[in-house]
Amino acid sequence: MVVLPGLMLAMVLAMLDNMIVGTAMPRIVGELGGISHLSWVVTAYVLGTTVSTPIWGKIGDLYGRKNIFLISIVIFMVGSALCGMAGSEPLGGPEGGMTQLIAFRAFQGLGAGGLMVNAMAIIGDLVPPRERGQYQGLMAGVMSLSMIAGPLVGGFITDHLDWRWAFYVNLPIGFVALALLAARLKLPRLRTEHRIDWLGATLLSIGITALVLITTWGGNEYDWTSPQILGLAGLAVATLALFVPVERRAAEPILPLGLFANRNFTLISLIGFLLGFAMFGAINFLPLFQQIVQGASATDSGLLMLPMMGAAMVISLFVGRAITTTGKYKTYPIAGGVVMAIGMWLLSLMDVTTPSWQTGVFIAVLGAGMGFLMQTTMLIAQNSVEQKDLGVASSTSTFFRSIGGSFGVSLFGAVFNNQLTDGMTARFGAEGEKLASGGGQFDPAALEELPAPVKSGFLEVLAASIADVFWWAILFAVVVPLLAAFVKEIPLRGGPGQGDGPDAEAAPPVPAALD
Repeated sequence: MVVLPGLMLAMVLAMLDNMIVGTAMPRIVGELGGISHLSWVVTAYVLGTTVSTPIWGKIGDLYGRKNIFLISIVIFMVGSALCGMAGSEPLGGPEGGMTQLIAFRAFQGLGAGGLMVNAMAIIGDLVPPRERGQYQGLMAGVMSLSMIAGPLVGGFITDHLDWRWAFYVNLPIGFVALALLAARLKLPRLRTEHRIDWLGATLLSIGITALVLITTWGGNEYDWTSPQILGLAGLAVATLALFVPVERRAAEPILPLGLFANRNFTLISLIGFLLGFAMFGAINFLPLFQQIVQGASATDSGLLMLPMMGAAMVISLFVGRAITTTGKYKTYPIAGGVVMAIGMWLLSLMDVTTPSWQTGVFIAVLGAGMGFLMQTTMLIAQNSVEQKDLGVASSTSTFFRSIGGSFGVSLFGAVFNNQLTDGMTARFGAEGEKLASGGGQFDPAALEELPAPVKSGFLEVLAASIADVFWWAILFAVVVPLLAAFVKEIPLRGGPGQGDGPDAEAAPPVPAALD
């Protein structure tokens, strides 16, 4: 409880930033570039998080999590400051500002990967699995609060300040988190032989980046049979094929393949992938629908996200308490997958006539599904491994959720752009294609300058394109409960009368030295 506030603030940094930026995104692309760049600003951040997550988890296991955690906070803060400066006069002005923002978001994502995985791993260091549900429930509640506050803060900043403060707001929170954790966090000082699997990390990063670029560019920037896409596909296959034997021979593999011999760990990793795919890929487009189709201000768009975040927070806290009380967890990921799929289906029904209150009901259902899943997946992953592998298990679980988000954002972004371009071209010819691709600067205010028939047609096509994104998300969401049904319910270690449980590895021995 002494260090929990610092850990919560670190989680706030990562979650608050994502939601603030989502609300501010229409204004950002309006100043720095076209609407077709929207998915890239998110993709770069999620990709940076994805490729760095397993590295942060491993070096935390090897060198001790405290200093590594603090370093990740510093990297995140530097990235936030750079994002706020993108396209400003000191960096050359608006021309090239979108490219700068995408690059800085990737750097910011490198730090965010360390925030997410190490915060969860530190909880795992301090609390046995049976009691961990309520603490991770608190963390999930804070994440949900951040997701509630993010759109509100982002909307206020966008309407009353400059969008750059969507990034600058991270700096004071980061300084407070650094001060609390540097002074209060005491963890076991690990003594291990330090061997970082840099070759494996490099191969994994290249392979994942190539796959994300394929899903982003394929059928959009380049034809699926173009040399660029085929070259990326060859690069992905080659690097990931090399990754497997490298990991088998590595003394300290960045992604221990032996973990996947555990059925629960494999299943929950796949569930995390699908959760990230559907969740991050789809909800990225909600602020766009609310602000452009429904005509909400940025602040109102933040308020309209409250039902989803509130439902996720309430369900997360309920699930955490229930797991701690009963020691049972299998039913929650099954229920979460079903409810999330229903939420995606409801959102796929939206069109230009859908009122805001109805959207609020739909996203509340989606939020309830997320609440069942978010912290339960991490708990099951951690309970499936030995204590010495806790960090890498946490990072692997987070990695699969992040990589799902990377693919989801890029694939759904490509679906959205293709549907929007095709729909506008069919209605208005070359001029419609130019508008759909973000020719010139585009933001909600630009709609008022369009002729009434063009504006009406654009809104209808835009709403249909976003609905198509949610239709695609259903295909991935429905697999979650099917996989969760095969999870074996293993007693949580650290429960009453168990000590540390039958495996005797849930809690570390009391250390002689603390860092």
